[in-house]
Amino acid sequence: METFKQKVLRFLYPLIRKTAKSGKNGTVLNNENNTAPSVSFYQQKATLNNGNSIDFSIHSGKKILIVNTASNCGYTGQYAELQKLHEMLGDKLAIIAFPANDFAEQEKSNDNEISQFCQLNYGVTFPIAKKGVVIKNKEQQPIFRWLTESKENGWNDHQPDWNFSKYVIDEKGNLTNYFGPSISPLDKEFLKAVE
Repeated sequence: METFKQKVLRFLYPLIRKTAKSGKNGTVLNNENNTAPSVSFYQQKATLNNGNSIDFSIHSGKKILIVNTASNCGYTGQYAELQKLHEMLGDKLAIIAFPANDFAEQEKSNDNEISQFCQLNYGVTFPIAKKGVVIKNKEQQPIFRWLTESKENGWNDHQPDWNFSKYVIDEKGNLTNYFGPSISPLDKEFLKAVE
């Protein structure tokens, strides 16, 4: 069930996204030199919110979208867009959400509450990882260390700017793009990167 604050944020999402697109939350980075990672993406693993482990090698041959999420953010409305994207490209694109409380404490819920919130309010059917840290520090989840360390992924050191930052990995395990939170998963530029 959505709180009043969450309903207001959902209503304001289009305005928040539009006004923030020209700032840092609208950052777009591309692997222009097609630099391959020095540490294979397919060696990475994560734990889903149900406790099961996910080995990213099972997604070899398809694109992967990794996005850090939060339930009480102005960008939380992107859950609906991510679900639509999942329904459009499910066989070609694996989407995995990584809830985190790193930005203004906008994800205080536990894993079970996050899962229920996503399913009840946005009909989310793509995998959701166990809540963890996505910003650079000693507690940062290994997959986000790989995404934000050029010595591992080959070119990118940019950590998430805010909730709903998006990283795209291609069919060969190369990090190809970073999209800031204000870039909708349904924007033409984003769709071009994942289709």
